[in-house]
Amino acid sequence: MVDDAGILTKLCGTNDSNLKLIEQHLGVPVFMRGNELSVEETDDHTRQQFKFIIDRIVDEIQEGYADCEDAVRSILNTDLNPDFNPASRFSGMTGHAVMSESSVVIPGSQVKIYPKTQGQADYVKMLRNYDMVFCTGPAGCGKTFLAVAEALRLVLSKEKKGIVLTRPVVEAGENLGFLPGDLEQKISPYLRPLYDSMEYLLSKETVKRLVENDIIEMAPLAYMRGRTLNNCVIILDEAQNTTSEQMKMFLTRMGNGSKVIVTGDVTQIDLPKRVGSGLVNALDILSGIDEIGIMQLSGQDVVRNPLVRKIVKAYEQQQ
Repeated sequence: MVDDAGILTKLCGTNDSNLKLIEQHLGVPVFMRGNELSVEETDDHTRQQFKFIIDRIVDEIQEGYADCEDAVRSILNTDLNPDFNPASRFSGMTGHAVMSESSVVIPGSQVKIYPKTQGQADYVKMLRNYDMVFCTGPAGCGKTFLAVAEALRLVLSKEKKGIVLTRPVVEAGENLGFLPGDLEQKISPYLRPLYDSMEYLLSKETVKRLVENDIIEMAPLAYMRGRTLNNCVIILDEAQNTTSEQMKMFLTRMGNGSKVIVTGDVTQIDLPKRVGSGLVNALDILSGIDEIGIMQLSGQDVVRNPLVRKIVKAYEQQQ
């Protein structure tokens, strides 16, 4: 039973899209009579699952997050249901606590970020529990977006003092030639994807203010040498295009109280031939250190346009 008609409307989704997702997941029809939702006569386990799902969705709507479809997909596609998955790492936690543990809420943002796949849920938990995290995966799997979201959460909740974003300046298969302008203008095209992620999560004005106040710093990798970065979140994106020397230099910039996140796609290396990838080398060398989290996302974690997942899968099958 859902007493509030407004909540019921959001719960069902446009043209009952959310109810259809729940039906596909449970394998039984969902019925709506007045303000009452129910499932076709079935076993107790399925009815309990249905109640858990509905309760979690209502919790999220009542907290004021209107993008209900993201919450529904998160609940259905991950092991966020400790009551019905005894092997879940969240066993023993309440359903609402589980949703809080795996989602990203950024102070001042109107958007709540939910993991849409099990891999993404594991990645978010790893970001919370390790001071250094490596995440690899294909385009569109959320490795950079979730890193930026978690970094903004930490900074805007005053847990860290700033964010340093960096990428190696390597062109993807073409030479752009001389770029006019000052340093910021030259590196801006390389850092644009990071700006895009931030501007989805916060207003452009907020992002601009954070950059102007040096709370968010954009820096080319080559300018990191000699620095020690304390009490901040440091993100290295497109790390597959670092050399081994650059990667070692970057990782050793980590100061007290800092969190380092390294993301990259080892299938899209743009370095010259016979130059080894620093990301591949680091994953091999550092895999035995327990304090470092290593997450590998796959084509199943791609959450862009559904066609992107099919493209990634087609290329994976060709290899």
